[in-house]
Amino acid sequence: MDLLLIPSPLISALVSFILIRKWIPVAFKAGLTGKDMNKPDKPAVAEMGGVAVMGGILAGLLYYITLNTFYLNQKLYNLDLFAAFSTILIISFIGFIDDILGWKIGIKQWQKPLLTLPAALPMMVINAGHTTISLPFGDLSLGILYPLLFVPLGIVGASNGFNMLAGYNGLEAGMGIIIVGALTYATYVTGSSWVSMIGLVTLGSLLVFIWFNWCPAKLFPGNGFTYLIGSIIGIMAILGNAEKFALLLFVPYIIDFILPLRSGLKAEAFAKVNSDGSLEMPYEKVYDLTHLMILLIKKIKLKVYERDVTISIILIELIVMVIGLLAFFK
Repeated sequence: MDLLLIPSPLISALVSFILIRKWIPVAFKAGLTGKDMNKPDKPAVAEMGGVAVMGGILAGLLYYITLNTFYLNQKLYNLDLFAAFSTILIISFIGFIDDILGWKIGIKQWQKPLLTLPAALPMMVINAGHTTISLPFGDLSLGILYPLLFVPLGIVGASNGFNMLAGYNGLEAGMGIIIVGALTYATYVTGSSWVSMIGLVTLGSLLVFIWFNWCPAKLFPGNGFTYLIGSIIGIMAILGNAEKFALLLFVPYIIDFILPLRSGLKAEAFAKVNSDGSLEMPYEKVYDLTHLMILLIKKIKLKVYERDVTISIILIELIVMVIGLLAFFK
């Protein structure tokens, strides 16, 4: 890797850091705050941290595209990179609209995939990715079905799926670091280093963001963040031909999708909070992966705290990642 590429994630991290420091007081002044529901006193915390993360990622990508064009002379990938850039912009805009207006206009969960569908268009129109997929019985060429069906399914599925497992300090950022980090490694070792640069740039912003989002959080991610990181996961999987690996990495999210179905999607992930900050099961039954973690951890230790739940789920994702790396990239 050329040494001049190293500043890409550093630029992403620096821009995100500056924007976060500026955004937190602005969010409080604008009333863009939310209650930290897993704390006894429910303190107000600045929301929509995805604004700063998006700014950092776009800055890092622009630097990389500039190098790609004028120094590395690898213009072959610029169309794909700008399609990814456009998808990131569109999905972030949709996420911010959802953050600001979603609760006012009553956007339902089943409507959100439709809301995020336009973000897949840039990747669809350039026929991004590899139309041939490997199956146990051989290779299958999907042809026009791949950009028309699998690309939007990947972008919409990843962005909305990543949005489900949330609500605990550091959880979304921590999971994003593991998944994006895994895809960065996977795409690099399989010869798609230009795709891994998207991951490195994203990691630069995520590592800064988690500093402000870790318990006790000073900044919440918001839907703009979860849609953004989810879409980047989908983009990297499509461009790097790593769809099967990405799907495996989403196993915790699939579990988290199934569990709430038992409540008719009415149960919330937030725990019941004691006066000392420890957490209890909010319902008699398990309706979320976070509920399951509270239940299991209480069998090991007397008191469970928000940090325990976040770390336990991140550890599960790490185990899934290791299994995937051993299975697909020996």
